[in-house]
Amino acid sequence: MIVRSAYARTERERRFLCAAPPPDADVVRRRLITDRYLDGTRLRLRTVEEVDRSGPAVHKLTQKLPGEPWGELTTIYVSTSEHALLATLPAAVLTKERRSVPPLGYDVFRGALTGLVLAEAEFTDDASAAAFEAPAGLHEVTRDRRFSGGVLVRTDPAQILQAAQDVLRARTAGSHGHGDD
Repeated sequence: MIVRSAYARTERERRFLCAAPPPDADVVRRRLITDRYLDGTRLRLRTVEEVDRSGPAVHKLTQKLPGEPWGELTTIYVSTSEHALLATLPAAVLTKERRSVPPLGYDVFRGALTGLVLAEAEFTDDASAAAFEAPAGLHEVTRDRRFSGGVLVRTDPAQILQAAQDVLRARTAGSHGHGDD
C-alpha cells in the first residue's frame, strides 16, 4: 500500500526523447547528476555537481510515487556525511549531464547509456503542462515507462538504446517531429 504524504508535491513533468543534445551555444548551465536507485525501494539518492565545479555538491534523497495524470515527489536534502552513509546501500546507478536550455533540461547519459538524450520540462499547473509545445525534433515519452529513471537503470542498456532508436525512427517517419505521443 502506498501512503500519500502531506509533504509530497505534485510533479508535473513531461519527458521527450531527442536524437542529439542541444547545441553548446544554447546551453546556459551544465550539471553532472549521479542517481543511485536504492534496491528494493522507491528511493533515489542524487548527487548534483556543477560541471565547472563552481560550487559544492548537492545531495538529495527522493521518493517518486506514480500517479495519473501526475506523480508525487518528496525530496529531502542530506549532508555529505548522510549521503556517504546512504551510498553504502545496494543500488543501481545512472550518470548523466543535465544541460539547461530553458524551459528544458536535456539529460545526456553517460556510461552504458551513452547516446541516449532525454529532455524534460516541469510545470507548476496542469494548464501550463498541457499548453507546452515541444520544439521540433523532440518526441514525447512522458507516459512511456521505458524512459523513466527507475526503469532505465534496471534494463539492459542495449534494449533501451534500441527502443530509443525505434521511437525516433517511427516518430520521425510518422510526424513532423513534435511531441505527440
